[in-house]
Amino acid sequence: SIAVYPPQNLSPELIQTIEDYTIRVAQGLNTIGLVNIQFVISEGVVYIIEVNPRASRTIPFLSKVTGIPMAKLATKGILGLKLKDMGYKTGLVPSKSGVYVKMPVFSFSKLKKVDTVLGPEMKSTGEIIGKDVNLPKALYKGFIASGVNVPDYGTALMTVSDKDKEEIIPLAKRLISLGYHIVATTGTGKALEAEGIKVDVIEKINENSNDILDAIRDGRINLVVNTMTEGKTSETDGFLIRREAVENNIPCLTSLDTAEALLQAMETIHFQLEDMSK
Repeated sequence: SIAVYPPQNLSPELIQTIEDYTIRVAQGLNTIGLVNIQFVISEGVVYIIEVNPRASRTIPFLSKVTGIPMAKLATKGILGLKLKDMGYKTGLVPSKSGVYVKMPVFSFSKLKKVDTVLGPEMKSTGEIIGKDVNLPKALYKGFIASGVNVPDYGTALMTVSDKDKEEIIPLAKRLISLGYHIVATTGTGKALEAEGIKVDVIEKINENSNDILDAIRDGRINLVVNTMTEGKTSETDGFLIRREAVENNIPCLTSLDTAEALLQAMETIHFQLEDMSK
């Protein structure tokens, strides 16, 4: 997953609530050492999904950007030292200036026949950190460092599940404003055309066509946005598209949240360069 420090979209009240819940849970469970809590916020209400008495993969990232040796402090705590004896106190540490992004790195091009679609299981083979004065610039550095190098303009292939068709519409419009041409499979294409978006429709693989794979192989596609659809045939189509994209070194996004993050980064750089040229 992509992690961002400090929080960019949380109000001070929500942060204070999360801090309060964390302290109360850790004390209530008599936790000594590290504790990993997953929160979700829905309609302004903070909920706890799960609590684990262990470290998380975010600990090295946060330790590096904050300068707090969390694993070392936790180990000393387990051995009997108190936080106040080590120069720390209870509560949230003030945020550092700048924005830091932890970005996963994948090695799908080296792992044949592995599906690139992401889920709860671990598929990344490393992580990098992007830092800058704001989130879009930090994201941009993160994407570039992790190997996701998207051209400033080109052609984007969009093929998404029914539940994602509404959400894909504003993303397509933003890609067009950046200079991208949109190609889509039949269902996604109809959804985009219904909103007045110009799109070239291309047949799916299960419609006895290899047009999609040929377009990717020939370099006519510069970006792929593909989300999982239900049904065995659709999953096979998606797998072939994702693998073809990876093997031809074309960025393939299987999450619309990631597409949104990438667009933020692309727009910031694009409009910044545009302003500089004026």
